Amino acid sequence: MSTMYAALLRGINVGGHRRVPMAELRTLLGKLGHEDVATYLQSGNAVFRSASGDESTLAAELERAIEERFGFPVDVLVRSGDYLAGVVGSCPFPAAELEAKQLHVTYVDKPLDAARFAPLDAESFRPEEFRLGDRALYLYAPEGLGRSKLAVALGRPALTRGLVATSRNWNTVVKLVEMTRD
Repeated sequence: MSTMYAALLRGINVGGHRRVPMAELRTLLGKLGHEDVATYLQSGNAVFRSASGDESTLAAELERAIEERFGFPVDVLVRSGDYLAGVVGSCPFPAAELEAKQLHVTYVDKPLDAARFAPLDAESFRPEEFRLGDRALYLYAPEGLGRSKLAVALGRPALTRGLVATSRNWNTVVKLVEMTRD
């Protein structure tokens, strides 16, 4: 039995640096034995079908292959289509009422503990808000991510130390669910 997954690559194709062409990423995933490979946008979103049921092993395998092929390390999170659908279904904000640029999900490699964020005075960032989910952080930023002071605060090393994290806007979150639907 095989499963549809999404690979979320962190920090590629930004400002012409750490370039990973999507056609080459699709070829690389195919050479690793994965099927039904597709990519979305240029920001490091790929979907594929695999018989492996271990997201961590799939991520590590892809990280090694990317470094061998492109010559630089890239953090990769791999998540099943069911997990991604659960992230959408568990959104604590009224996604259907918001513009996609106002809602973001930061996927992380391990469960998040509220104590990690306790030093952050979340009230001082209103109307911006964040909520924790299953290996995900939801961010509501009414003016968009580029103008979000809360996003900057959430990205500080004191809060992110020890995490692999990568963010996607709501349009991408929803599109990846559609692409990984069996």
